[in-house]
Amino acid sequence: FFIRTSVIQYILTLLLLIAVLVIGKKIGGARSWFDLGGFSLQPSEFAKPTTALILAWYLSRDATKWLSIKVRLVSLLLIGLPAGLILLQPDAGTVLIFAGFIFVLYREGLSGNVLIIGFTVLLLSIATILIGVTSFHYPYFGVGSGIGLFWIIWLIGGALVIYLFKELSMPRRRKKVAVLSIISLFAGLIMSVGLHTGMEKVLKPHQKERIHVLFGIDVNNPDADYNIRHAKAAIGSGGLMGKGWMHGPMTAYSFVPEQETDFIFCTIGEEWGFLGSAFVIFLFTFLILRVLIIAERQRSKFTRIYAYGVASILFMHLLVNVGMVLGLAPVIGIPLPFFSYGGSSLIGFTFLITVLIRLDGERLSVLR
Repeated sequence: FFIRTSVIQYILTLLLLIAVLVIGKKIGGARSWFDLGGFSLQPSEFAKPTTALILAWYLSRDATKWLSIKVRLVSLLLIGLPAGLILLQPDAGTVLIFAGFIFVLYREGLSGNVLIIGFTVLLLSIATILIGVTSFHYPYFGVGSGIGLFWIIWLIGGALVIYLFKELSMPRRRKKVAVLSIISLFAGLIMSVGLHTGMEKVLKPHQKERIHVLFGIDVNNPDADYNIRHAKAAIGSGGLMGKGWMHGPMTAYSFVPEQETDFIFCTIGEEWGFLGSAFVIFLFTFLILRVLIIAERQRSKFTRIYAYGVASILFMHLLVNVGMVLGLAPVIGIPLPFFSYGGSSLIGFTFLITVLIRLDGERLSVLR
């Protein structure tokens, strides 16, 4: 059923994403919701499972040869169409989730060199933001939201340097490393120019402030990092065991904005402490690993690819949401699956998991 209807579901989702741009309700600066009287519906939440389905359908076809340029371009197009429509709302947070599908493509044969190029482009893009702002004070060893990300950047950069030295030690691979380095630098240069232009011409002032706060760059608005400061304070006040259910002063008196949705993790941290927060992360890690185990036991290529799509979506949501609360990611409005308040999010994730359970239940009867 899901194989036969993948294309239909994907097309319907695209139509909804187009319609919401025209007749959608604008909330928080983004036209992302349909106002249906007593409740609102966010179609971008359904774009994630339907994109996973269409990607699984396309890559599982017998005629599909992953090494061909056509298949790679079509795969990127299938991911990019809904992501582009969502970006027009604009909802940059949801678009970031679609980047997780790169792990699905990697599992199906995408060269690891693409990931290396991606990391290089990411580092150069971050450098563009830092160098492009002339009047800022970066918290090298001081207190600021940028210090955690500072070490992450150095870890990624260090890993890339170690990899290059290892490859250069093998004469047969020196040509490959040289070509890879040139492509990475060229792609990074293009991305840097585009990012600088986007920062100056496309992003709105509050979006720029969020990025500057992330990297510890001084901004004129003293309340620009209000959310992150109070979220960290709430988590820190929880200590080891937490304040107890409904006894967290920061969250009980609504000092943390959006604490029922995007910042739900700080509520968990304050009320249940470090142990409770670690347990929630453990549960998500267990769920993601379980999905990967389910993926690898499938006879059906379609189900395996879809399962990797599910794992990628869950991983990106966990990474961005928790990172956002801890100041390691920009404040972009990403719900924590099955925890954040919101009907569209809950329905979307329930559909995502339900389809996987249904497909896994049919694995013994599937020959494809």
